[in-house]
Amino acid sequence: MQINVFVAQQFLFQRQWQKVRNYAESRGIRIMGDMPIYVGYHSADVWANKNQFILNRKGFPLLVSGVPPDAFSETGQLWGSPLYDWNAMEKEGYSWWIRRIRRAQNLYDEFRIDHFRGLAGFWAVPSEAKVAMVGKWKVGPGISFFDAIFRAVGRINITAEDLGVITEDVVQLRKSIGAPGMAVLQFGFGSDAANPHLPHNHECNQVVYTGTHDNDTIQGWWEALKQGEKSNVINYLSLSEPDDISWELIKTALASVAQTTIIPMQDVLGLGSSARMNIPATQFGNWGWRIESSVSFDSLEREAARLKEMLSMYGRC
Repeated sequence: MQINVFVAQQFLFQRQWQKVRNYAESRGIRIMGDMPIYVGYHSADVWANKNQFILNRKGFPLLVSGVPPDAFSETGQLWGSPLYDWNAMEKEGYSWWIRRIRRAQNLYDEFRIDHFRGLAGFWAVPSEAKVAMVGKWKVGPGISFFDAIFRAVGRINITAEDLGVITEDVVQLRKSIGAPGMAVLQFGFGSDAANPHLPHNHECNQVVYTGTHDNDTIQGWWEALKQGEKSNVINYLSLSEPDDISWELIKTALASVAQTTIIPMQDVLGLGSSARMNIPATQFGNWGWRIESSVSFDSLEREAARLKEMLSMYGRC
């Protein structure tokens, strides 16, 4: 009975989503989706394809996903998803991934592959570990993976989430398939002028964000900076203390040479930390933000006018 509920939900979602996508297409709007690199242990993907994952004879994960210590967590991030058996996948021509890519094409016009670096090299953590820092780097599938995908489905429009510990092999893999990487303005301040997230270091084949789903909102980020050193932000933007930091960073993102700019709705609305979407390395209290039902898009004429003016000024419309 419980399975039937999920089947019904998937059926209704597919039908409703297709109407949304058809409408967007009729208006000349392309939809960009997001593909997590890993899937959950209790998913049908794992249980119907056990030989594609690193599991023991009883079907439990031997190694799980995560990343070493980073800016979000001193002990790393322990995601806990079962890792792929890339050798087994290669022997089957990456057929599982080909089906997954085709499904994504059914939903989106293009999509971002989360944790792209895991396709070059991934962090493997023993399943019994309590923290991610005890893991080890292992070699990913690399270009053979994309060669198989492209042979099966043709060239695909993807964005590579290349944040975190990025080594030269990750950069070369991304460039070899022509995928744009990412720059996040909130990561640009606090170091020196060589920081790749600063606008003067952006590349044309790139997607620039004011912040991602893992970041605080601009307003929340700014309030936190007030507790410490923020002069380099003010100096870079050539501002005195800005009254509306959200729109200053939005303008900076739109002025970038990067081919695409993505701005979270929370930043357009100028919301604070209470509207943050996700806090990495935490398991609870995330992914709950929604636009308040009291907010009507008809009431956002001022924001729409500002966006339209900036889009026109920087040739993005």
